[in-house]
Amino acid sequence: MEPGDRKALAQLRVLQPVSSQSGKAGCGSKSGNGKSGCGSAAGQGDLAPEIWEKVENHPCYSEQAHHHYARMHVAVAPACNIQCNYCNRKYDCSNESRPGVVSERLTPQQAAKKALAVASAIPQMTVLGIAGPGDPLANPEKTFGTFELVAQAAPDIKLCLSTNGLMLPEYVDRIQSLKIDHVTITINMIDPRVGAEIYPWIFFNHKRYTGVEAARILSERQLLGLEMLTARGILCKVNSVMIPGVNDHHLAAVNKAVKQRGAFLHNIMPLISAPEHGTVFGLRGQRGPTAQELKALQDGCEGEMNMMRHCRQCRADAVGLLGEDRSAEFTTEKIQEMDVTYDREQRLAYHERVDLQRSAAEAARKAELETLAGEHSRISILIAVATKGGGRINEHFGHATEFQVYEVGVGGVKFVGHRRVDHYCEGGYAAEDSLETVVRAINDCVAVFVARIGGCPREGLKAAGIEPVDRFGLEYIEQSAIVYYREYLTRVRSGEIKHIERGDADIRQGALIA
Repeated sequence: MEPGDRKALAQLRVLQPVSSQSGKAGCGSKSGNGKSGCGSAAGQGDLAPEIWEKVENHPCYSEQAHHHYARMHVAVAPACNIQCNYCNRKYDCSNESRPGVVSERLTPQQAAKKALAVASAIPQMTVLGIAGPGDPLANPEKTFGTFELVAQAAPDIKLCLSTNGLMLPEYVDRIQSLKIDHVTITINMIDPRVGAEIYPWIFFNHKRYTGVEAARILSERQLLGLEMLTARGILCKVNSVMIPGVNDHHLAAVNKAVKQRGAFLHNIMPLISAPEHGTVFGLRGQRGPTAQELKALQDGCEGEMNMMRHCRQCRADAVGLLGEDRSAEFTTEKIQEMDVTYDREQRLAYHERVDLQRSAAEAARKAELETLAGEHSRISILIAVATKGGGRINEHFGHATEFQVYEVGVGGVKFVGHRRVDHYCEGGYAAEDSLETVVRAINDCVAVFVARIGGCPREGLKAAGIEPVDRFGLEYIEQSAIVYYREYLTRVRSGEIKHIERGDADIRQGALIA
């Protein structure tokens, strides 16, 4: 296909919804309400076998997997071909956790050795992603050269690519040939007038475009690339940044458009706009969404397709489980001194143990869920959980850098997001003023589950109307949440407590370093 033909086809598809494309989603299953049953919360029984094989241990594509498996990003792609008003690609800023930030830029050879070193030291690392700090497809030789080296040395590691989509149509064949089965495209608009408020310029075909024209070209290329990938059976996740007053009401239309073109998941993320990050939006005072604003948009779009809610908006050099960053353990200097021995059998043995843990957690959840059979209450509650992973309540309140938030109702338990917080305990001492930031972060929750908690924060949480719960320490999260919810309904009916709507909460935009 000639470039002019591609452009004409893309224009047609932007103007006319492609309802016939919905069959290309590659999921192979439907949930009871008619929407694609391939969300990040889907399990083995919900997906076609070939899809389950791709997502079962991918922490970004599977909510279940994110409790157990790790990812790593290698920063081999410094150049970018578009400018976003929410992006500032600072170099060597280790105190920030946001896209575009890195501490080291690597060559493909350095990146491949780092991937083997991390996979050898962290057997739960299953995914190698390239997400910048610029755009991978604006640096194609570095990006694909890295993937080729890793695929040769460690074929069991999944390959993952994140792109703004401008150059995507040119590289779909190469992506397929390298067996890159997971591609994330950031799509913030399908209306160029909205896009002009987000993107000052793009650089395409040796020319800089601005304003509405730039946004139109970018949108056409993104949607065409998405169609081309899903037609080849490649799983696509779409990221969208929620920008209040700019695209928040428009993202429902984006959601429908990407579903029509076969997207596997839609990940609506909050804008990161703290002024100290130096972005255009930050310096203008553009606010990000509150927790309930974000949840309301995600809930509304979930009626069209499944949403990803466990994204951590990772650095471009992140290493470890979602919600942690172990990149400081694997600097280039340290890796040069390592004797790296890649033991695939050891990694497979670890994965087998994880499979047993996941099966046990799922069995416990299902058994507890049966106790709600016949319950018709309309009450649903949010619960915050301190966890280090594994799907268990296994973190001390004072050590938590984030809380995972779950919604519990008669239909079961649903993960709805995470909230970053300051450490309550620093160096063994409580930082009393940090309790206020924790309360603001989980203010919409009726309870917080922890492995342990001290007396002072316990009383402070109670005073804020949040019940601290440590009796489920080390137990499975979802099973415990159902037990608590069932008891909560009994207490409401007996008059012991009164159910009230808790209100809103803050989304923390600061650092996240574990």
